[in-house]
Amino acid sequence: MHWIVTAAALGAVLGGAALLRPAGATATPTPDAAVAPGPDAEEARYPLDCGRERPEVTDRAAVDFDGDGRAETVAAVRCPAGIGTPPGGVYVLAHPTREGARPRIAETLVDPEEGMTVQRLTARDGTVRARLLGYSSDEVPRCCPDRMRDVEWDWRDGTFVLEAAPTARSV
Repeated sequence: MHWIVTAAALGAVLGGAALLRPAGATATPTPDAAVAPGPDAEEARYPLDCGRERPEVTDRAAVDFDGDGRAETVAAVRCPAGIGTPPGGVYVLAHPTREGARPRIAETLVDPEEGMTVQRLTARDGTVRARLLGYSSDEVPRCCPDRMRDVEWDWRDGTFVLEAAPTARSV
């Protein structure tokens, strides 16, 4: 009986909260809603040698960093792998300079040569965030990264500035 009363009280509180809204709350679109979409990450050519395979886009987000009314696309890209954890890169794509051309890489935030795996990529309000996984030594199996670091790049004065959280001891 006690659980039924608790559930009913909780339901009443949540139902009341759903019906009420704070003063001044509106449903107007944000300025980003008027921004043209970013370049198609699948159409870009990435500086990855994947042999016969095409690089795969594992994550993407679009934000208008430079305020020109057209979003740029941030893409996490890696070579396909059946097993293991292949290194990846994070690229900022800009619209092509001419009609019908492929999107161009405007910035490389993570170079695959660094040997990192990219996880949880997001971009919003001029900031790109990612979780990077890596290895403490060459002896660590490539299937099992043992290092993790959350990083973010802030768009400031026309360039990306890297801010890194302290290194985690292990994954």
